[in-house]
Amino acid sequence: MGQASSQAAGAEHSAAKPLSMLVAAVGVVYGDIGTSPLYTLKEVFAGHYGVPVNHDGVFGILALIFWSLIWVVTIKYVLFVLRADNQGEGGIMALTALARRASSRYPKLQAVLVILGLIGAALFYGDSMITPAISVLSAVEGLELAFDGLERWVVPLALVVLVALFLIQKHGTDRIGKLFGPVMVAWFLVLGGLGVSGIVRHPEVLNALNPIWGVRFFMVHPGMGVAILGAVVLALTGAEALYADMGHFGRKPIARAWLALVLPALVLNYFGQGALLLENPEAARNPFYLLAPNWALVPLVVLATLATVIASQAVISGAFSLTRQAIQLGYIPRMHIQHTSSAEQGQIYIGAVNWALMVGVILLVIGFESSGALASAYGVAVTGTMLITSILVAAVILLLWKWPPLLAVPILLGFLLVDGMFFAANVPKIIQGGAFPVLAGIVLFILMTTWKRGKELLVDRLDEGALPLPIFISSIRVQPPHRVQGTAVFLTARSDAVPHALLHNLLHNQVLHEQVVLLTVVYEDIPRVPPARRFEVDSYGEGFFRVILHFGFTDEPDVPQALKLCHLDDLDFSPMRTTYFLSRETVIASKLEGMARWREALFAFMLKNANGNLRFFNLPLNRVIELGTQVEM
Repeated sequence: MGQASSQAAGAEHSAAKPLSMLVAAVGVVYGDIGTSPLYTLKEVFAGHYGVPVNHDGVFGILALIFWSLIWVVTIKYVLFVLRADNQGEGGIMALTALARRASSRYPKLQAVLVILGLIGAALFYGDSMITPAISVLSAVEGLELAFDGLERWVVPLALVVLVALFLIQKHGTDRIGKLFGPVMVAWFLVLGGLGVSGIVRHPEVLNALNPIWGVRFFMVHPGMGVAILGAVVLALTGAEALYADMGHFGRKPIARAWLALVLPALVLNYFGQGALLLENPEAARNPFYLLAPNWALVPLVVLATLATVIASQAVISGAFSLTRQAIQLGYIPRMHIQHTSSAEQGQIYIGAVNWALMVGVILLVIGFESSGALASAYGVAVTGTMLITSILVAAVILLLWKWPPLLAVPILLGFLLVDGMFFAANVPKIIQGGAFPVLAGIVLFILMTTWKRGKELLVDRLDEGALPLPIFISSIRVQPPHRVQGTAVFLTARSDAVPHALLHNLLHNQVLHEQVVLLTVVYEDIPRVPPARRFEVDSYGEGFFRVILHFGFTDEPDVPQALKLCHLDDLDFSPMRTTYFLSRETVIASKLEGMARWREALFAFMLKNANGNLRFFNLPLNRVIELGTQVEM
C-alpha cells in the first residue's frame, strides 16, 4: 500500500542522519513557499483588487491565508499527497504512474488520467521558470527602500543572481542543500522574529485565526472574494515542490520541517505584516520590508536574496526529478543524467533542462521587469498543477488504496473544491500576462505527446517488415551461416521478431556470433526494480537467447552491469567477448496514416537529437556497432 511504502522510504532517508536531512530539506524544498511573504500581502493590497486596508480587510485576508496554508499544504500535501509516493518517489509523473496502475481496469479513465498527468507536468515546467524570476526580483526590490535611485539596477542585479544560481546546479542538491540549509533555517527564524515584533504591538491581530473572518470577507465582498484568491494563492506557491522533491529527501524530513519550523514562521510573519498594516495602512506598498527596523533593512535584503535563490532551487531540483521520470516512462527524449550524490540516488543534474530553464527565467525577468508585473502572471500554472494533483490522488486513494468512500469522498471533494476555486480565480490572469506559463505548458505537452506517439508508431512501422524469430531460427538450422566466437547483444523493442540490426549484420558481414542475445529493456511503473526481478532469460536454441531487463523509472539503466546478473552457463557476457549492436532509425515524414505531417517532422527532429542508446545504457564505447535504417512514418 502507498502509506507503508512511504513510511519505509521516509525511514530509509532519515534514519542515518535525521537532523542533517531535515536541515537540507529546509534548504532545498521550502525556499519557494518560504519566500512568499516577500510579495503576497504586497500584491493583495496593491490596489487593483480593491481590498480595503482596514480592520476587516486585513483580518479577512489573514484568515484566508492561514486556513489556505492549513487546508492545502498541511492537510492535503503533508498528510495526504506525500503518502501517495511511488516507492519513495514523488512528483506529478510518479503520481501519474500510480494513477495509471490504479485505473488499469478502466482504459478510458486511464487515458484521461495520463493526459491530465502530462498537462500537470507541462505546467510544472512553466512554474519552474516563473518562481525564480518573481522570487529574486521581489528580494532585490528591497534595495529601492534602502537606497534612492537604485530602481534601474534591480533587473541587472536579479539577472546576475539568477545566472549564478543556474551555474552552480551541476554541483548537486546534496551540496546545495548543505550550503543553503542553515541559511534557510536562519531565514525562517528571522521571519518568525519579524512577525512576533509586529504581533506584540497589535496582539489583537491573532483574532484573524478565526475562520469566520474569511467567511465574512466572502459575504461582504462576494465578487472580490473569489478574485482575491488569485493573490492569496501566492502564499501557497511551492506546495507542489514538497511532493516533487520527495525523492531527494523522503517524506518524514519534509513533513517534520513543515510542522516544526516552516508553518509557524510563515504564520507569524503574515500576521506580523497584518499588524503593521493595522497600524500604518501606507505600509501596504511593501509590508514585508517595512516590518523591519531601518538598521536591519540592508542585511534583510541580503538574506532575502539568498532565500530567494534557495526558493528557485526547490523547483529546479523538482524539474530535474520530473524530467528523469518522464524519460524513463517514455514521454521525453533521452538526455544525459548526471548523478551528483553517491549516497542519495534521487539527487541528479540534467544540463539540458538547467540551461532551458535559465533562458526562460532570463526572458521573464527582462520582459516583466518587476515582481508586481510577474505576480499577474503567477498562479495559473501553480493552481492548475494543484488541481490535477488532487484528481490523480483521488484516483489512487479510491482505486488503489481502496479507502472507504464514506471517509475518502468528502475529503477529496474538499480538495477539489478549494483547488477549483483557486484555479478559477487565476484564469483571468491568462490575459494579464499569465499566458506565458500556459503557452510553455502547451508546447511541452505537444512535445511529450508527440514523442510518446511517435515512438509507438516507429515500433509499429518496424514491425510491419519484421521477420518472426521462430522462422528465422528455422532457416538458420537449414542453412547455417558462419559462426564466430563471442556474444552479440542486439537491443530491440520487440521480443518476438528479429532486430533490423541483426539482419543487416548477417546480410553485410555474412556471420553470426556463437551466442546471439536479443535484449529488450522494459520500464515499469515503479521507481526501482529489485535485482532479483531485474531479468528474464529464455533460450531458443541454435545459440539464440531472449533477455528482458526490467528497470524502474528512477533506476540507472546500466545494461552491462545488469547482464552480469544473468548467471547462465551457456551465456558469457565477459567485456572483451561481448559486442553490442544498435539500430539507429532515421524517420522520414510521409503521407502514411499516423500523425499529422508537422508532428512527424517534429518527432524526426527530436529523434535525431535525442541521447543515443550507447550513452544512455552505459554501453562500452569500444564494443558497440551501430547500424542505421530509414523509416517512413
